Amino acid sequence: MKTQRLTVAQATIKFLKNQFSKRDNIEYPFFAGCFGIFGHGNVAGLGEALKNNPDFKYYQIRNEQSMVHAAAAYAKMKNRLQTFVCTSSIGPGATNMITAAAGATINRLPVLLIPGDFFSKRTATPLLQQLENSSSNDISVNDCFKPISKYWDRINRPEQLTSGLLESMRILTSPSETGSVTLCLPHDVQTEAYDFPSEFFEKRIWYVPRNIPDSYLIEKAVEMIKKSKNPMLVAGGGIIYSEAENILTNFVESTGIPVAETFAGKGSLIYNHELNLGAIGATGTKGANEIASVCDLVIGVGTRYSDFITASKSAWQNPNVKFININVAEVDAYKNSGVPLIGDARDTLKILLEKLKDFKAEKKYTDKIRNYNKEWDSIVEIAYRPIDKKNPVQCEYVGALNKFIDDKDVLICAAGSLPGDLHKLWRTKNSKGFHLEYGYSCMGYEIPGGLGAKMADPKREVYVMCGDATYLMLPSDLITTIQESYKIIMILINNNGYASIGGLSESVGGGGFGTEFKYRKKENDQIEGDYLPVDLAKNAESLGAKVYKASGIDEFNEALKKAKKNDQTTVIYVETLRDRKLDGYAYSWWEVPVPEVSISEDVKKARKKYESDKKMQKKYLKSNRL
Repeated sequence: MKTQRLTVAQATIKFLKNQFSKRDNIEYPFFAGCFGIFGHGNVAGLGEALKNNPDFKYYQIRNEQSMVHAAAAYAKMKNRLQTFVCTSSIGPGATNMITAAAGATINRLPVLLIPGDFFSKRTATPLLQQLENSSSNDISVNDCFKPISKYWDRINRPEQLTSGLLESMRILTSPSETGSVTLCLPHDVQTEAYDFPSEFFEKRIWYVPRNIPDSYLIEKAVEMIKKSKNPMLVAGGGIIYSEAENILTNFVESTGIPVAETFAGKGSLIYNHELNLGAIGATGTKGANEIASVCDLVIGVGTRYSDFITASKSAWQNPNVKFININVAEVDAYKNSGVPLIGDARDTLKILLEKLKDFKAEKKYTDKIRNYNKEWDSIVEIAYRPIDKKNPVQCEYVGALNKFIDDKDVLICAAGSLPGDLHKLWRTKNSKGFHLEYGYSCMGYEIPGGLGAKMADPKREVYVMCGDATYLMLPSDLITTIQESYKIIMILINNNGYASIGGLSESVGGGGFGTEFKYRKKENDQIEGDYLPVDLAKNAESLGAKVYKASGIDEFNEALKKAKKNDQTTVIYVETLRDRKLDGYAYSWWEVPVPEVSISEDVKKARKKYESDKKMQKKYLKSNRL
């Protein structure tokens, strides 16, 4: 057997750059390169290997959490068929990745993490930055990745590398199992040489299958659809990942079954399609939530039914409602006691469409859906129309941006009250145009997410919307967008604090406690003084961005025009009123428990409402009698 003598780090990079994914006879290099920050845990091993493999491109980034966010955003744009490697040093560099790694797994996005680890030989223990555990010498901070990784391994000997990397690739390219994969590399092992089999480094293609469900269950689902009177389809991110947008449109037009959208599935059907009800759930539209309340059959496609989408299991009020779930993952396909159609969204919808060619929802029902679609578009237009152009509220900035951007442009957002407004109001014209990280709703995702999305498709303009609190979490990789010439346009909204949680606090009787960015007041030692004099526009400018301050809608529109002409990352700084909430519609509840006892009258009042709302919550246990 031919062998190649390489260090473990060199072998790792050589293997990774020869991995490819393939679906529908189209082949992709699975890794676009490596994000990394070097320290003593990876600089001598992986650092040397990356330097001597320039065709496996290395990207310098400013925060380890950021690089995982960027990798996840890239994978999302690439429908999970491509991603990045992320490497960090031992200790704090590694644990900085944990937050974003959890987000990637929750959102079912492939990212390969290679954190440095302690000395496998234990010759210099304890190392700088090493966690000591009195009950075991085989625990490091990298063990923290275990519950958030879909696969976790520690390579203590060079010969373990082959199985570790192959298992990593199996998970990363699995439609049902993908997420964060953590491969811990002790930094002494990284530098050890070993005679690796040459065939290990040959080009390897990982075929991404389009599985189809069991034929009996397909027939059961067809029977249920044909018997239904008020069916609805809930479009999740799985539709977009499987590139099922066209077949979804055909399915809807042939059957007359309306579509409601999750955060990840928004854009599966163009916003103005007459059978598109828009967002559903806690941040849902009037039509989607009212139809959900009487619906007798839910066809969930590529959704994991998060609490926002189900309105904390209060959205579907019909006591006889049943579920059909099309999903590549068993864990999602069996939710809500549904008929589990475990398979690819595109090919499963094709099969159902063929078997339902004679089915059509009643005209009275579809006419009602069309009216809801038109009505909601009118509601959006009113929400977008500035009442006071000099003092716009958040949804009016959203409207101005939505009307300005091109059809193929991308909107990035993740946290705060913006996702709720965007879910309701954003008119999405393409399936990659609405890019929200809302599985984890991680503050700080926006800038690195914008970077990852731009890297995935540099021809698209990428717009990032975020508030001041989330900006302050991770502003540093504005620098990376400039260094790598990946221009993004950021709309930075100053709310003077955690406005979204402030509103939530108000709703549960908390009075917005601890959510405003104010001085501590000497009189009562509480954070109730004047607002802090932070200049976020100057901060963004100091990181290299071109910055425009816009006061009012007219200046905002002018700033958008200038930003589009720029060839570098641009930040448009605006201020808005803190109280700018949109109304909820129908059963748009979100369960946030309120203290059962309190000295506060506001809390007592909120508790009574909570107990009343909770009575609407369902378990969805009705058997489908398979």
